Amino acid sequence: MVCLLVAGFSYYHNNSQASTNSNDNSKVTKAIKKKRKIIKTNLTNYLNTVTADGTASVSFYNLGNDDSNSNSEYNQVYQDGSLEVESNASTVKTAASTYKLYLSAFLMGQKQNGNFSWTSDNNTGFTKMIVNSENDFAEEQIDNYGADTISSYLKQQGYYDNVFEDGQAAQTTSYSLELLLRDLANGTGSFENASDQQKLLNLMGKQIYRTGIPTGVAQANSGTTVQDKVGFLDDTNNDAAIVTLPNGQKYVLVIMTNGHNQSGLSGFSRIAEIAKNVQKIVYGKNAGEKIVNYSNN
Repeated sequence: MVCLLVAGFSYYHNNSQASTNSNDNSKVTKAIKKKRKIIKTNLTNYLNTVTADGTASVSFYNLGNDDSNSNSEYNQVYQDGSLEVESNASTVKTAASTYKLYLSAFLMGQKQNGNFSWTSDNNTGFTKMIVNSENDFAEEQIDNYGADTISSYLKQQGYYDNVFEDGQAAQTTSYSLELLLRDLANGTGSFENASDQQKLLNLMGKQIYRTGIPTGVAQANSGTTVQDKVGFLDDTNNDAAIVTLPNGQKYVLVIMTNGHNQSGLSGFSRIAEIAKNVQKIVYGKNAGEKIVNYSNN
């Protein structure tokens, strides 16, 4: 009888513990889903306000954190792609020098096929193209390979394929730049060669125009680092970035702007403000706690 009682108690205890764990897991899952929903709602509402007049396009994609315990509740909220939000992201805009990211992807694809190599001249030209946004090397490569060939390659990669058209400035969408940066961050597609991937990322981390996304996200979280490529032409100011927070969380953010009497680099303060708010909405200490009506802010 004692053995039966002990066995019965053990069965009850084990199953009771399993039920408790199941309930706890269910509560965690619901809490994660709720927080994600609030974050996405707030980010969508905010981005809709900044793109409402049609002079801005924004794409956001969270990349998660490869260096932390992916099973933690915090990291589950920020699982890769779980908070993706775009606004006006399929509208074709002037690319300005963000087109150099597409050219970089093309050249690295050519290198994989043995049609491009890192000669001394190519190294120098490529570095100036990314760090200083100089045009000579880029224009030389477009003339060398041909716009149609480059466009065909971009289409194969799933990017916007009419970046380079005769007689007009380069064009793209913020969503297409997001897709490219996701490939770059993940080392996929054109960026499968780890050395070439790191080469481009390192140069983007050194580019000299830092008053857009780098400034904004640093205001949101000191110590945030940015690898980005800017573009500016006439009233167009663009910034396309891979952002890493001090806690290791990473995301892609593309902000394309025009109008508002912008000239030179004057629109980058606008980009910085958007970037700061995006990071606070998604990763701030109060992120996901309550719905905010940004149209009244």
